Amino acid sequence: MTLTTEKNSFGGAAALTRRQCLAAPAIGILSSGPALAAAPSRLADFSHFLRSLAPLAKRAGVASAVFEEAVKGLAPDPALLKEASRQPEFETPIWIYLRTAAGPERTEQGRRAAAQWARPLSAIQQRSGVAGQIVLAAWGMEADFREPAQTRDVVRSLATLAYARPRSPQFKTEFVDALVMIQRGLAARRQLRGSWAGAMGMPQFMPSAYLKYALAFDGHGPADIWTSVPDSLASIANFFAKSGWTRGLPWGFEAAIPAGFAWRSLRADFATWKRLGLRRLDGAALPLEGEADLFAPAGAAGPAFLLTSNYWIIKLYNNSDSYALSLGVLSDRIAGGPGVRRPWPPGARLLSRSERIVLQQSLAALGFYRGLNDGKIGPATRAAVHAFQIRFGLAPADGFASARVLARAETEARNRR
Repeated sequence: MTLTTEKNSFGGAAALTRRQCLAAPAIGILSSGPALAAAPSRLADFSHFLRSLAPLAKRAGVASAVFEEAVKGLAPDPALLKEASRQPEFETPIWIYLRTAAGPERTEQGRRAAAQWARPLSAIQQRSGVAGQIVLAAWGMEADFREPAQTRDVVRSLATLAYARPRSPQFKTEFVDALVMIQRGLAARRQLRGSWAGAMGMPQFMPSAYLKYALAFDGHGPADIWTSVPDSLASIANFFAKSGWTRGLPWGFEAAIPAGFAWRSLRADFATWKRLGLRRLDGAALPLEGEADLFAPAGAAGPAFLLTSNYWIIKLYNNSDSYALSLGVLSDRIAGGPGVRRPWPPGARLLSRSERIVLQQSLAALGFYRGLNDGKIGPATRAAVHAFQIRFGLAPADGFASARVLARAETEARNRR
C-alpha cells in the first residue's frame, strides 16, 4: 500500500531518500482516538467532525456541493480498527514472509504476467527508466497480478480513520484528496473503492499518491488504476521514477561475506565493499559508483544483502524491510533469477513486539537510539544495535536484534539507572 506524506522527486539523492524512509510513517494499530460505536451520540460526534473538514476541502478547491454529496449519510466503519492491527510485513519474520511474497507461485504468476504484458512493459521501462520486473513485482505484491476485490467505500474509510486519529493530519489529508479526485473528474464517487485504509486499485495508491503519480498509459484522460493493467503499471513506474529511481541500478543483491569479516560498518561505497572482499553471489560485478547498506535480516549466519539507493525508493512505496526485500527478490525471480540462495539459519528467531520495544527503550537509555519505541525494526534500530554490539564486544556486529543483544542491552541499561 502506498501511504505517503510527501514523496516528490528526490533527483536520485540517495541519502535524502534514505532519511525519508527512516522518518516515513506506517499505519499502526489505531489504539488512540474515540471508540467507533454506533450510538446516536457517537454518530452526532462523527457528523460534527466531518463538518470540521469542510474548510480544508474548500481550501483544496472542493466545491460545497461535492463535499455535501460525499458526506451525506456517512457513518463511521467500526470494523476498520480490527483491520488496522493486521500488518504481517511488520510482525512476521522476514524469512517466513518471503516464502509467500516472493515464493514459487507468485513468481510463476509474475512470469506469466511478464509475457502477457510485454509490450506495454517495454514502453513503460523505456519512458520511466524503471525495470519492467520491478513494476510487475510491485503489482504482484499489492494485488497478486489481478484486479483486487475492493469493496470498501474509500471516502467512508478515510473519514473513519481521520475521526479515530484526531491528532494525526494524515487521514484528514487523504480524505480531502479523495474529494479532490471527485472534484477534478478523475474518478466518480462510486469508483472510489479500496482497502480498509483507503488504498485503491492495482497499485494500492492512496488518494494523495493517485494525484501525484497516477498516469494513463496512452497519455489521455484520467488513469484507471482499478481496471486497466497498462494504466496501473504506468502509474507504478511513474511513482518510482518521480521518487528518484536510478536508471540501470539494481535494487540490491545477495552478497557473499568473506571469512573473518569484521562487520565494522553497515554502510560504505562499493569500492570499499569490494576492498573488504564482498562480492555478488550471482557473479556479476559490483557497481562502480554509489553506496550500499549491508543488511543481514537474520544475522551473520543467514543471507546478507547489499542494498542500493533504489531499495530506499521501494521503501517509499511501503516502509517495511520485509516488503521491500520481497519486492526486490520477486523482481529478480520474475526475470529468471533463483531468489535467495544462502539458507536461513534454523535457529533464527524474531523478537516479539514487546521484546523489540524493550530493546529500543534500552538502547535509547544507553544513548544508541533516538527513534520511536514502536517495536518495528528498521535501519535506525539496526544501526543502534550495530553500534551497541561494537561498543560491548558482541561479535559479530551484524545489527541483528537477537535475544542475546536484548539481554545485554537490558542489563547495561539497568546498570545505568
